[in-house]
Amino acid sequence: MQRGIATFTLDYGKCPRWLFDRMVKLGREMVHAIIAEEGPDEFVKRIADPVWFQSLGTVLAFDWNASGLTTILTAALKEAIRGEEQDLGLYICGGKGKTSRKTPTEIAEWSGRANLAPEDSRALVYTSKMAAKVDSSLIQDGFQIYHHSFFFTKNGAWTVVQQGMNAANVTARRYHWHSRNVRDLIQEPHTGIASQTRLPEVLNLTAQQSAQTRQLSQELIAQSYKALMKDIQLLRRHSGNLSQMVSLKRGQQQLTLLNLENTEFDFHPVLTEDFSKSQYLEKILWKLCDEQPESYEKLLATEGVGPKTIRALALVSEVIYGADPSYEDPARYSFAHGGKDATPYPVDRKTYDESISHIKKYTAKLKNNFS
Repeated sequence: MQRGIATFTLDYGKCPRWLFDRMVKLGREMVHAIIAEEGPDEFVKRIADPVWFQSLGTVLAFDWNASGLTTILTAALKEAIRGEEQDLGLYICGGKGKTSRKTPTEIAEWSGRANLAPEDSRALVYTSKMAAKVDSSLIQDGFQIYHHSFFFTKNGAWTVVQQGMNAANVTARRYHWHSRNVRDLIQEPHTGIASQTRLPEVLNLTAQQSAQTRQLSQELIAQSYKALMKDIQLLRRHSGNLSQMVSLKRGQQQLTLLNLENTEFDFHPVLTEDFSKSQYLEKILWKLCDEQPESYEKLLATEGVGPKTIRALALVSEVIYGADPSYEDPARYSFAHGGKDATPYPVDRKTYDESISHIKKYTAKLKNNFS
């Protein structure tokens, strides 16, 4: 599966109780069958695949293209295993809105019951918090995170499923992470697929292409606060009127001109960025310069650092020092096996056959449970 994001229309309705109760019952049987066949680690791995997650939601009879699939499916699975977490070796934390903010507490409580080492429990809590920060600050796509769920097992395998909403275009976007795929919480950490909509401009600081921007952002706060604010003030003076921008090349004394209206910059966020005086931004930049975080990850993890701080450092790195980040939307199209007309790619027969084989195993297990 390719890294990516799933996008759906916002759903303002409620799931009727009669349907939710049935989703819980069928979900319970499917969880039992999958874990009995392949174990809890494999289950959370499959949850990390946006196509498989989407398919599970439709099997349980929820609308395939509605944002509610994410929130209701997670809630149904959480309810389905209630009281059986220890026996299954599977734990589901968080959820929608206020419930999402309880995720760290729930992780800590279940980690204790699962007899995980304290340092492993703290690592899971940290990962949960960082996943939310990365998808709200490093991928600036206009979607506000409102759902965050954390699946983990007694063996320490974990999956994050979170969703953001964009009220302007009435869509939701889902983000998937999995422990086996994550080598770096900052650079390209996502697993899976899919999007119905790809946006023309997204500041994507998780991309490998953005590595220099991340490095320069860290270097900017490694200097004095006074030196950093000179760069910020330069952007403020030219904000909203940047057809030409004076750019100081690092390590040189001469000034050169950077034209933001040439073909390279058909659009640029700094043209519409509001760099008016912000005491909060200045407070956070002072804090960063004072604390000197040892890595970009620690910079992002610093309390108070959010999208605006990250964006300000990224734009200084690009406009003044020439480090070009990625503005490509990391979303991918939502096809599991391809299409007969080769859109977005020809049918993947091997994967298709494997899917059929897995479904046969699960349905056979369900038949045995009901017989």
